[in-house]
Amino acid sequence: MAKVMLICGKIASGKSVYAEKLVEYENAVMLSVDELVLSILGSDLGDKHDEITGRVQAYLFDKSLEIVRAGANVLLDWGFWTRERRSAARAFYQERGVACEFHYIDVPEDVWRRNIAIRNQAVLDGKTDAYFVDEGLMQKLHSLFEAPERDEIDVWHVNDWR
Repeated sequence: MAKVMLICGKIASGKSVYAEKLVEYENAVMLSVDELVLSILGSDLGDKHDEITGRVQAYLFDKSLEIVRAGANVLLDWGFWTRERRSAARAFYQERGVACEFHYIDVPEDVWRRNIAIRNQAVLDGKTDAYFVDEGLMQKLHSLFEAPERDEIDVWHVNDWR
């Protein structure tokens, strides 16, 4: 039976690197809000960002059901930053009889800051279309993230590459 794996973690915690490896290991289809939004609309959405990403998430939730019903595993790579969103996602799949599991990418502060610096340099060098994260945005995103409790997470991965 196919399942859905939901990747939880802060921006630049290593979610996408982890997800790419998991896609191969689990023979899964990855659905990424950032990948879709950035490739179609770019990074300059301004005050429409939250509305658009919310609509993309709803679409990808529905698309994930279609993929699971076709027999393939699905991996959702978009953070699930709050307990409320994690709980709602788990309920969405449970109500539809679809197996799901949360994978959390736990990253120490120094590794997180280094990842952001590496990512920002790649953006400046034109090597990626990821979001540039300045100090103000980093603090805002850090304040919005609610680290999960152990009972919310099925697989706890520590990204402590230094």
